[in-house]
Amino acid sequence: MKIPDQNDGPAFEEDSVNELLRSFGRQMKILREAAGLTQAELGKKLGYSESAVSAVERGARIPRPEMIESVDKVLRARGLLLTRKREIGYAHYPAFFRDAARIEEEAVEFHQYAPLIVPGMLQTEDYSRAIFRMWRPRRHDAEIEQLVAARMARHALFDRKPAPTLSFVLEESVLQRRLGGVEVLRGQLEHLLLVCDDPNVEIQVMPTRVSDHACVDGPFTLMTAQGQEQVGYLESQGYGRVIHDQETVRELAVRYGILRAQAMPPLESMQFIEKLLQGVL
Repeated sequence: MKIPDQNDGPAFEEDSVNELLRSFGRQMKILREAAGLTQAELGKKLGYSESAVSAVERGARIPRPEMIESVDKVLRARGLLLTRKREIGYAHYPAFFRDAARIEEEAVEFHQYAPLIVPGMLQTEDYSRAIFRMWRPRRHDAEIEQLVAARMARHALFDRKPAPTLSFVLEESVLQRRLGGVEVLRGQLEHLLLVCDDPNVEIQVMPTRVSDHACVDGPFTLMTAQGQEQVGYLESQGYGRVIHDQETVRELAVRYGILRAQAMPPLESMQFIEKLLQGVL
């Protein structure tokens, strides 16, 4: 399978994101001063500390969507700051994932093979937080909470209308690994069973006993946005890449089709998850 060479895109994008945050902060400061408010006074109206307002104005902190909405309303910006909300939302994601996040947001099809952990799209908040706490080097609590919030925001894909088609193939070992502890795993398995009830979602388990495996070289995702060609996404060791080359995407799609044929059917997979859940009670 041919993977295009790495280019300098991610570094440039990181610079662009930093400039976006600084630009938003400058606009916010101009509007605040025009309203005759200090950072402390604005923070009080918003329910944030003076230091939080200062950090946003300096471009040193990514504002949450609800903060952007509140600032726009309090400073009577008439939607000016809201125009930046969507792009700033992408800044919550790691730089390597932002291109994929844009495609994912508009996907009408989403298919993922997960050999190591429960996919982010299926994670509970507790499971996600446990995963981010395991990262090395360690992250600060504020950064972890930012990453968790961004991951949970991705779940909006399930509620989109019209509903997209989603499928997942998870290795059996993923569902048995007690990352974060027994309680976290129990909550995660319960959540998977709830997701299985969605008619637009299919979850399949790949048994460890399978001796002829179609993909032993890592996770991958296939996404199709409305009216666009299918793309692939590969991620490993803090690096991600969207694959547009159609021959490469075709090979990934063939692999995924074989994986689904080798895995347990959706109903059998749900029953398997139910048995695992009983085992961790």
